[in-house]
Amino acid sequence: MAKSDFFKFELLKESQTTKARAGILHTPHGDIKTPVFMPVGTNSAVKMLTKHHLEETNAQIILNNSYHLFLRPGHKLIKEAGGLHKWQNWNKPILTDSGGFQVFSLAHLRKISEDGVKFRDPKTGTSYYINPEISMEIQQDLGPDIAMAFDECSPYPCSYEQAKFAMERTHRWLDRCFKAHTRDDQALFPIVQGAFFDDLRKESANVISSFDAVGYAIGGVSVGEPADIKNYYTNFVTDFLPTNKPRYLMGVGTPEDLLEIVARGIDMADCVLPTRNARHGSFFTKYGKKIIKNKEFETDYRPLDEECDCYACKNHSRAYIRHLYREGEANAAILLSIHNIRYLVRLSELIHNAILDGSFDDFYKEHLNNYLKK
Repeated sequence: MAKSDFFKFELLKESQTTKARAGILHTPHGDIKTPVFMPVGTNSAVKMLTKHHLEETNAQIILNNSYHLFLRPGHKLIKEAGGLHKWQNWNKPILTDSGGFQVFSLAHLRKISEDGVKFRDPKTGTSYYINPEISMEIQQDLGPDIAMAFDECSPYPCSYEQAKFAMERTHRWLDRCFKAHTRDDQALFPIVQGAFFDDLRKESANVISSFDAVGYAIGGVSVGEPADIKNYYTNFVTDFLPTNKPRYLMGVGTPEDLLEIVARGIDMADCVLPTRNARHGSFFTKYGKKIIKNKEFETDYRPLDEECDCYACKNHSRAYIRHLYREGEANAAILLSIHNIRYLVRLSELIHNAILDGSFDDFYKEHLNNYLKK
């Protein structure tokens, strides 16, 4: 069977005044309505959430990280278990990050060559090697619906020469990834690099668009740059990506981010922030991020967000969850994680519907204005 038998992207409607788009991505494990927020389950589990919790958030797709799963428990073991879907008993779509970002973040523990990257596991000190071919082997063994190309990320800030060198090597590695990738039931997304230079980003977008992929990703953002730079380059790059394929901005996921990137033509986003924030006691609301331990919530018997339909909001008050958090009860982090994931998933659903009914512009302005009042 051809890849087109497993994957199809339907563009349902576009905003008349922004780049916002609503669509459906058909995959082997189900349809994904876009725009979509993808919760991150780095080690094949979204932190603090059981499968039941995750299903109740209505998450359409989750992200696992092939770098971490390569180290522990190993891609061969997961392949033997039947692949990621059976391994974690998740029957909806899965996307795996190639591990490029994680490897390149280990600045003092890795050595990059033209062929690939040698690095040491920061936990054990054991040496490992990953190159484009090995990355494809790992991800094909893991068996997600969507795999990511192995790329070289540039830090922020960096020199033009450094960004150009990394981008050109990413393009050479991309060609090797496509030659090594053989699964028709798995999509391979190329990644735009080029740091924060217009000509490099344009060149990279044009190069990766020359590959007939199911979708395309933008990497090298959320690496410490200001929000206005991130928004500028998101808007800039989407002008050079195919309009008939989904676009994925990697590592971005606050409520404000979702609104901003969708308005600039992005269809897919992921971030560890919802559960990380929850473990540190913060939660999303229509009026910005709040800190549950604050005194103002001691006798606040309202839900975390009065418009949210998650388990936490339907069953517990801010005062109760504050009490749990201050007493060190694990349930506090669990309830806040459920809420934060559901908040972003629901926001994506509302954005999708607003684009379809033509009200996205008003929705964008109202919600962004509320968030900025925080």
